[in-house]
Amino acid sequence: MREGSQTPVVQFEHVDVSFDGEPALIDVSFEAREGESYVILGAAGSGKTVLLKTAMGLVQPQSGTVSVFGKDITKLRERELFQIRSRIGMLFQESALFDSMTIEENVAYPLQNQKAIQCPAGEVLPRVKQALEFVELAGTLEKMPAELSGGMRRRAAIARAVVTEPALQMYDSPTAGLDPIAAHTIMALLIKERDESQATTLMVTHRYQDGNLMANFRYNSQQGTLEPARAGAVEIARTTFLVMREGRLIFEGGQDELERSNDPYISKFYKQRV
Repeated sequence: MREGSQTPVVQFEHVDVSFDGEPALIDVSFEAREGESYVILGAAGSGKTVLLKTAMGLVQPQSGTVSVFGKDITKLRERELFQIRSRIGMLFQESALFDSMTIEENVAYPLQNQKAIQCPAGEVLPRVKQALEFVELAGTLEKMPAELSGGMRRRAAIARAVVTEPALQMYDSPTAGLDPIAAHTIMALLIKERDESQATTLMVTHRYQDGNLMANFRYNSQQGTLEPARAGAVEIARTTFLVMREGRLIFEGGQDELERSNDPYISKFYKQRV
């Protein structure tokens, strides 16, 4: 694991976001550093997804400052945001693949449509194939999203998120709606991406077990499976847990601190491990 940089990859400073007068984020402040992982827990409607969209510049805060890669994105025009977004991989809820495009076209989309990436035409297909091989979907190039299972669609969306080799990965409920086996497969892929690219990771979830895997397991490239990260045997990305409640960030810290909390709202996440 590389050392965290002095400049945060993502920094929120007293950020407020509201929609039609209803607060969605209230005075949120935190910072995410290079190569580290952040697990964002919270009930439905707590502001988790809004936080990610605000970090992408898709939602404009009413007050406060959001900086990404050291730049205040609250002051940037849409065109100027393209450069920032080209360095971010985003997995949206429910995969958000284009139904009318093949899997190849879906994965190639950011390479062909984000001008800041400047991928030569001759390199697009090889990079798409590499990304699909990464998520073990090498034989799906010509398939349509409707032909894939829910878990396979999620894996194709991960391929689209990582194909640009972004420095910041953001995942919005990556295992939602999946059976336990498919959910474990998805988490193995996210940890594999984290360990191989050392990208900064922000993962929104309501499943504590996803955060537990992120914090305590590494990807064994030789075995192709997850394995416990034993203290002193291997370095893994530091994992910080954030807990959102009704738009507020009410907890920020390590897993041990989280599990020592007596707050009933916080404790329900680590007590519900299934």
